Amino acid sequence: MNTPPPPDTDTPRDLVGIGIGPSNLSLAALAHPLTELDTAFYEQRPRFDWHPGLLIDGSRIQVPFLADLVTLADPTSPWSFLNYLKTHHRLYPFYFTERFHIQRAEYDTYCRWVADHLPGLHFRHHVDAVRWNPERDTFEVDYTQLDTNGEAEALGRTHTRNIVLGIGTEPHIPAPLRPLVDDPRVPVLHSTDYLTHRDTLRTAGHITVVGSGQSGAEIFLDLLRHRPPGREQLHWIGRTEAFAPMEYSKLGLEHFTPDYTRYFHALAEPVRDRLLTTQWQLHKGIDAATLAAIHDELYHRTLDGGWPDTVLTPGVHVRTAGRISTTRIELHLEHTQQNTRTRLTTDAVVLATGHRERPLDHLLAGLDPYLRRDNSERPRIDEQFRLALDPAITATDCHIYVQNAERHTHGIGAPDLGLAAWRSATILNTLTGKDNYPQPTRTAFTTFGLQKQRQPQIPSARRPHTLTPLRDGI
Repeated sequence: MNTPPPPDTDTPRDLVGIGIGPSNLSLAALAHPLTELDTAFYEQRPRFDWHPGLLIDGSRIQVPFLADLVTLADPTSPWSFLNYLKTHHRLYPFYFTERFHIQRAEYDTYCRWVADHLPGLHFRHHVDAVRWNPERDTFEVDYTQLDTNGEAEALGRTHTRNIVLGIGTEPHIPAPLRPLVDDPRVPVLHSTDYLTHRDTLRTAGHITVVGSGQSGAEIFLDLLRHRPPGREQLHWIGRTEAFAPMEYSKLGLEHFTPDYTRYFHALAEPVRDRLLTTQWQLHKGIDAATLAAIHDELYHRTLDGGWPDTVLTPGVHVRTAGRISTTRIELHLEHTQQNTRTRLTTDAVVLATGHRERPLDHLLAGLDPYLRRDNSERPRIDEQFRLALDPAITATDCHIYVQNAERHTHGIGAPDLGLAAWRSATILNTLTGKDNYPQPTRTAFTTFGLQKQRQPQIPSARRPHTLTPLRDGI
């Protein structure tokens, strides 16, 4: 159903989405029944893929299945995970499985099912530039349509009154290791490519996993299970002071609610920045079941009286790194608490060092004069996920929304799958000026501040020509 875009017309769209990850896919799914909206979403990849290199057998997403693309905003949506199961005649098997957390591979397949059936999604379309056209009071979005080989096939442009950026994150490579990742002769790779190179890694002698989060734990466990007892030759290091479990208590999880998001957004900028550095265990810790599985596997290897050939050391960071032969790597390590240094020679390195928000500056270079920034030169984002723009633009009721790029303004829940449907509903309610998806007035037992949290109001003053009849095509 992903048809090619029609030629540009004089009628601007209501909404153009850039990027098709879970966030914008959620928005597209919730926008689908709003037939008065003319929308289009562009993605440079050939199809939907959600961290394909990390879909390790048995690995599960860290939110319940109710945190799908739509359910927490509209449980009756045809794009829910439960309806996906029903459509594939798997509802009863899932029922008897009694699993609240589904496997990552299944979540990826579910999202691809939605992407394959939703209209208005255009893969193999690379967005080149976004500009403001003051003569038309609309945004211009230039894109390149790619062929099956990823080469430029055609150029296009569309006009729109609203844009939503959902370009996601990119792998973070620590500076000392970037030259090694760029060298194809040296087996140093980011965890996002783990499955692609797993067979090669398993043949390596000594392997080092860098990173003490969930991905690092899963990769260490997967490698451990496929190494012979007593000859594991695995080293796992991380910067955190412990291989710590993720905070998963009921009240702790209330940091991933709309209530906390609104509270966080209302805080002063310096307070928000300080808080983000202290909350790592809420979203960067390791699932307790994964830690238990690692310990069980290690313990099992001591039954013959020996110890596995593994080293697990937290509180360590890589100062520098380099090659000492064609295929061997030397890591210069520093222990933060001991203030000691050592060298580690290894045959392969897997960097489970996480992902960072993709910078918006390059994509929005044409809008730089219109952007309003905070004291750290980051985009200012209001409570409804809109970039703060020059009044010359916002006076025309045109806006740019962001998804999963607002952690500095909305807190640690920005990338959390459990808030995707709520954020999408907020954007659609704000854009249309209608209560399409009524939001709960309270979502947490915790009261995060002494002052009562203000409930967001849907803008009521809209231009009469904001919404246009849906065009044929996309």
